[in-house]
Amino acid sequence: MEKLLKLKNILEEVRMINISIGQLSWDQSTEQPKLARGEYSNVLAYLYGKSHSLIINDEVRDIINSLKDDDSLNNIDRAILNELKDDFEKKEKIPKEQYEEYARLQSLSTLAWEEAKEKDDFEIFKPFLEKIVDYDKKFIELIGINGHPYNTLLRDYEKGLNVDDLDKFFHTLKEELMPLVLKASSVGNPVFDFEHKAYDIDKQRKFSRFLSEYLGLDFQKAVLKESAHPFTDAFSNKDTRITSHYHLNKFLSSIFSTAHETGHALYEQGIDDEIAHTILGSGSSMAMHESQSRLYENIIVRNKNFWVPIYDKLQAIYYDNLKDVSLDDFYRCINKSQPSLIRIEADELTYPFHIIIRYEIEKLLFEDKVKVSDLPEIWNEKVYEYLGIKPTGFSDGILQDIHYSKGNFGYFPSYALGSAYASQFAYGMSKTLNLDECLLQGNLLKINEYLRRNMHKYGKLKTSKELLLEISGEEFNPKYYTEYLKDKFSSIYK
Repeated sequence: MEKLLKLKNILEEVRMINISIGQLSWDQSTEQPKLARGEYSNVLAYLYGKSHSLIINDEVRDIINSLKDDDSLNNIDRAILNELKDDFEKKEKIPKEQYEEYARLQSLSTLAWEEAKEKDDFEIFKPFLEKIVDYDKKFIELIGINGHPYNTLLRDYEKGLNVDDLDKFFHTLKEELMPLVLKASSVGNPVFDFEHKAYDIDKQRKFSRFLSEYLGLDFQKAVLKESAHPFTDAFSNKDTRITSHYHLNKFLSSIFSTAHETGHALYEQGIDDEIAHTILGSGSSMAMHESQSRLYENIIVRNKNFWVPIYDKLQAIYYDNLKDVSLDDFYRCINKSQPSLIRIEADELTYPFHIIIRYEIEKLLFEDKVKVSDLPEIWNEKVYEYLGIKPTGFSDGILQDIHYSKGNFGYFPSYALGSAYASQFAYGMSKTLNLDECLLQGNLLKINEYLRRNMHKYGKLKTSKELLLEISGEEFNPKYYTEYLKDKFSSIYK
């Protein structure tokens, strides 16, 4: 199998370059000196171009064509070939020069976004975002439009998903959940004085590390740092990197950001060694990845039983603030439903409406019905329409997420889909293990082993559809998500 060996050698060289890209991007977001960060945009562009050239050429095309009908390939090699073929068909339509320039723009755009958010000034970011959108529209035309321009963007995050699917899904969420949101708002919430007291940043860092380890993250294979927007990078199943953020008067934010990113990292650490260093060595899809982050953040860490074994640990770290706060009050606080401006700090019940806002805006943008300069006003209108509140500025409005600086249009639906997948997986898990019992016993290992054995180890070897069917016994069904939310919040709000 000389051609297969040649292809694997090429892919290994690409992997080495992609690790360099990832580590440079990680450094840029965490520890790189501020004045040096812009200098590396050209380095990133060069590396992206090099990666593109190694894959997009006649030799690789010939190898793919010669192997595509080879019945002697094993399951892993066949999956590698199919994954590469899909990537090749997309990237070969994008000229290398445009690919490099887009990578350079992403790097500079991210820096501009950070400055704009810090200064609450959309004008700093606007010209970069306009260029990003222009490039994405060019790429859509080059790659090909399948019914709707947004379908081309969705391909990067959940293959086979289209606008019709999402319209139906989001319609279900609005129809099923909006009445509950309104009811919860009419009941109101108790005042929790402890929530916004000052919480020492070093103690927040200490608890974040404890929380990740308690959830099962192996810090011989992981690192936890800080960034403007929490994220996870994984260069292999033995090198997973997460970030969180810390605010003096919002200590709950770091808890749930850390839990979210830990979910991503546990997925990556659970991938089998046999495929970890191949193009299959990542999550099945972005929505599947978000299912794991949302599972740990919400279904596990917002569960009262999760805190029973460790609440005294939290109280001990923040003794002055929490010594008189009961577990019942803490649980009620972390599960209150109240419309808020920041997506990553939204409660479970209102969270999907943050995603619907972004989805509807992105569709308008790529249907050429609005311009980038219109986005802040449209954003504010949508927030008021769905949540009944208005942003106070750009930083808690259009500038709050890093995704657009990287051109990640089509990504946000993955969060809502991931939340729905998570509920369906929790149902599947309940057939063989008692989640509440595991949490009460502090037995996260049992949960992690179930997920590793049934999902994580497969990486991209199995699709989202296959995993949902195998674990839950049926194809994707949003009823598990809507029923989970209705049951939980009906109970909380009586």
